[in-house]
Amino acid sequence: MRTSSRWAFALSLLAVACTPPVQLTPPPATAAAAEIRLSGASVLIGAGDIARCDSPGDEATAELVDSVLRADSVAKVHDEVFIAGDDAMPNGTARNFALCFGPSWGDPAKLIMRNVRPALGNHDYLSAGAAAYYRYFGSRAGPDQRGYYGYDIGAWHAIVLNSEMVVDSGAFTDAERTAQEAWLRQELDTHRQKCTVAYWHHPRFSSGWHGPYAQLGPLWRILYGGGVDLILNGHDHDYERFLPQTPEGTLDTARGMTEVIVGTGGDVLRGFRSTIAPHSAFRVQGHYGVLKLTLGGAEWRSAFVDTHGRTYDEQAGRCH
Repeated sequence: MRTSSRWAFALSLLAVACTPPVQLTPPPATAAAAEIRLSGASVLIGAGDIARCDSPGDEATAELVDSVLRADSVAKVHDEVFIAGDDAMPNGTARNFALCFGPSWGDPAKLIMRNVRPALGNHDYLSAGAAAYYRYFGSRAGPDQRGYYGYDIGAWHAIVLNSEMVVDSGAFTDAERTAQEAWLRQELDTHRQKCTVAYWHHPRFSSGWHGPYAQLGPLWRILYGGGVDLILNGHDHDYERFLPQTPEGTLDTARGMTEVIVGTGGDVLRGFRSTIAPHSAFRVQGHYGVLKLTLGGAEWRSAFVDTHGRTYDEQAGRCH
């Protein structure tokens, strides 16, 4: 081989070596299970504010989630189900879990409990120490009854936090709050190579009836510093998506975190305040439904699907 040919061959090999690896774009959140499987994406589906014995909403959302899980199971798609707090209304007792949550999201004939990854809400703590919640979910609620934990879902890492520990300052010690923050920093550092979604109950930003919780600022700053991509919340019984923001609420399309509120799992639905929060991009009120996310190697797709099969707010984003 002549010298010029050798150089050309070497340069071609170098070009191949420097080419970024292909990351398949995940299909839309509403895509068929087989299409999601072919892309290699995983599915995260769920809502917050779930079960009431006097509401048909939780049974309807449970049927919706179960139908997705069954289709994905046949196609061998990796699924996880999130609950963004307030799992069993009105006060998180063993009776509420047995009689309200049990026939809907907890129905053993459904696939939800095999895939569920719950978070705590304020109503779960109306049963002393959220004892019924921990007994009901067992190891699915994370270790040591502390209310925060992490898990992998495909190419992503999910972080579940205990926002009641932050919002209800009188019920928890500074040492407990500090421990959660220290754990969060370590969790982000350990899984820095992955795209990340975090969820808990109370929203940092909201146009809903409860409104925003500024107390979540310190957790947001840790998550923002760790490059988290998506934040999911409940508490306000509506659907609302915000543009990517900093912890201070400044629009940031480069490193900002997209917050989605989906407190539409079955409890009584509520409307929005007359003044809409800055950077609120899309809102749905008066519809029970769930958020469905397809999570790819470097991107995500999302949609709010109501219990009548209607789809709202189909979105997409890239990991940081």
